[in-house]
Amino acid sequence: MCLFQQVSQVEIELKSRSTAYNDMKAKLHGLEQKKEGSLQTRTLTGIVKKEDLVLNSEYLTTLLVVVPRVNNSLWENTYESMSEFVVPRSSRKLLEEEDAGIFTVTLFKKAVSEFKANANKLKFTVREFNLEEAEKQRQEMSRLIADKKEQYGTFVRWLKVNFSEMFVAWIHIKALRVFTESVLRYGLPVSFQTLLLQPEKKHAKRLREELNSLFRDLDPTAAASKPDMGVDIPGVNAGQQEYYSYICYSINISLLDSS
Repeated sequence: MCLFQQVSQVEIELKSRSTAYNDMKAKLHGLEQKKEGSLQTRTLTGIVKKEDLVLNSEYLTTLLVVVPRVNNSLWENTYESMSEFVVPRSSRKLLEEEDAGIFTVTLFKKAVSEFKANANKLKFTVREFNLEEAEKQRQEMSRLIADKKEQYGTFVRWLKVNFSEMFVAWIHIKALRVFTESVLRYGLPVSFQTLLLQPEKKHAKRLREELNSLFRDLDPTAAASKPDMGVDIPGVNAGQQEYYSYICYSINISLLDSS
């Protein structure tokens, strides 16, 4: 397989894997956002439990009511009188936050509309809640969290393997550029030596000076001339590449340095 095919194949798979992973993150983020905001609007999944509700009753049901914190006493004193079909002393506080709390109240199903109307008059908000839907949402979030963790590990392993292959391909391209530029500049027959130098950072400037001095005779005008050589990799290095009397291409491996 040629370098172009190899790189193209990895690029296509990278886009596919990235899209799948980002889609999963977006879905999870959407569910997490539903848990934010005030008790008036956010999901009650994780707040309301099965044991907080009257279930499978032919006549009774449980409502969830948002009560402003400043009106807690008003709620306790009035909820039983909002309908004659409210079960006495059935209200329980499930959660209280800085501005409001969630209370339950049990009553006969036939009195739900009456209770909602009276609660609304006192600025109490009855929240709609479906335990089955809430459980599905909870399971979906748990699944997405687990899938995200698993897919992240798989994605990172894939990146490590393919980064190595792409780095090798990049070095091959560097070598081809050195060869091609050398032929274009110095002509045929081919008579030159290619070296890979990795100086310590503190010695890089000194090495450059020594190379300039050693190969000055190849192009005496190089020191004063810096033609536009373009960038090495589009989008990676926006600066111009310096011109030397010898052929030189830099390999930026700073991304390999451990933090």
